[in-house]
Amino acid sequence: MLRTLPALFRLARAGFVMAREGVFSGVEVELTPPPAHLPLRIANLIARRQSEETTRAHRISNALERLGPSYIKLGQFLATRPDLVGMAVARDLETLQDSLPSMPLDKAEARIEEALGRPVGDMFESIEPALAAASIAQVHKAVTLDPHTGARAEVAVKVLRPGVEARFARDLHTFYIAARLLERMVSKLRRLRPVAVVDTLAESVRLEMDLRMEAAALAEMADNVKADQGFRVPSVDWDRSGAQVLTIEWIDGRKLSDVDGIRADGHDLQKLGATIIQSFLRHAMRDGFFHADMHPGNLFIEPDGTLVAVDLGITGRLGLAERRFLAEILFGFITRNYRRTAEVHFEAGYVPAHHDVDSFAQALRAIGEPIHGRNASQISMGRLLTQLFEVTDLFDMRTQPQLIMLQKTMVVVEGVARTLDPNLDIWKTSDPVVSEWIRGNLSPIKQAEEVAKSAVTAARLISDAPDMMMKLQRIANAYDPEAPGASSDKNQSPVWLWPTALVASAVVIGVALVVA
Repeated sequence: MLRTLPALFRLARAGFVMAREGVFSGVEVELTPPPAHLPLRIANLIARRQSEETTRAHRISNALERLGPSYIKLGQFLATRPDLVGMAVARDLETLQDSLPSMPLDKAEARIEEALGRPVGDMFESIEPALAAASIAQVHKAVTLDPHTGARAEVAVKVLRPGVEARFARDLHTFYIAARLLERMVSKLRRLRPVAVVDTLAESVRLEMDLRMEAAALAEMADNVKADQGFRVPSVDWDRSGAQVLTIEWIDGRKLSDVDGIRADGHDLQKLGATIIQSFLRHAMRDGFFHADMHPGNLFIEPDGTLVAVDLGITGRLGLAERRFLAEILFGFITRNYRRTAEVHFEAGYVPAHHDVDSFAQALRAIGEPIHGRNASQISMGRLLTQLFEVTDLFDMRTQPQLIMLQKTMVVVEGVARTLDPNLDIWKTSDPVVSEWIRGNLSPIKQAEEVAKSAVTAARLISDAPDMMMKLQRIANAYDPEAPGASSDKNQSPVWLWPTALVASAVVIGVALVVA
């Protein structure tokens, strides 16, 4: 209770700031649930006057910046969850910039020395003032000197801001209270699991605040893509990295936001756009591990045309089941097999079994049919997935955070690719990656291989059954109720042993047959 009251006051202040900045202006009061009518009317009364040119995105940005870094991070996170805030608000939140004043160089150097336990001069020949500062960390350019070879190397040094852990912990507590209130007061929101959403945000922030996790993500992706052409990530300087400091190679390339500069450099924009789409899908489907923040500021093009992705603080993972789900969904829409697409949802357990497969297939047809017959450059895979998740509200489909993150990243990736090539055919570009994954994982040959592996496992379980029975025999002997030496039958098994052993063996064999 002592922690709840301050959190409620902070929540009330956040509501006032957002109302004052006009975040709720323009909301149709009559279209909202009755409990929201009075608060919305009060919010409209206290909203300060703004020019007609002020967009809602600008009002939201102003409010979250006034509330501080934690709310900026919340806004950026909600931009990846259109299922919660709606596509319109999600698009407004996409423009939110996480840019704050940087701490002075001397404080940053003290932070580095404290984190790594060595003087800055021993680790870097030189270090420059921060180039960029966000809510969690800031980035410096530095130069290292190898004492043995004398070789110099330019690096980027990411330093965690001081006090950031305590600030986020306090605000996350407030977010949890808000989420619990929403679940309790608005029954329709329970399907979207607001508390689970805050759990995901908290986990994301926790990982971002341990820079070793980003270093590990860079290393993992480097291993995944080492044989890929045209895509890479920076290497990590492990000797100069820790929980609060991350040092990676300096990328001397052009940001993808500078399209005119990329064109002037003579790069093939169509090829680059295709590389972005195919790389993302390859990471998601082949590796089950993808960069979940692929906006233009995190992508560079090197002089030789290689695409380099930086800032892997936010990543996504897909298990084999989710990858199969994604592949079959995309393939089902491409082939207009809506029945199969619906079945995949039920097989994955995403749609409750009490719903009708044919009715769900009909809803999917309403999404898929409008895209057929249209120019491929007008069709967005990300928007298709967005509509798919929107219609699931009718069928009680519970939110799948990993799929929502994938969908939202897909929207961003498509947007970046089409700034380079407005006529990019998403489906044609994606087909080689999707088809390769389906051939490698869902083809009859692959299925036969899986059955063969299962048969080997089953045979091993069956062959182990006698050993299991002998172990049961020894266990029973060890717990013989008769005192040692009291009877010549002391080693005889109790009457319950063999029926139990037979049942256990039957279970083992039954499981083996099911697996096979």
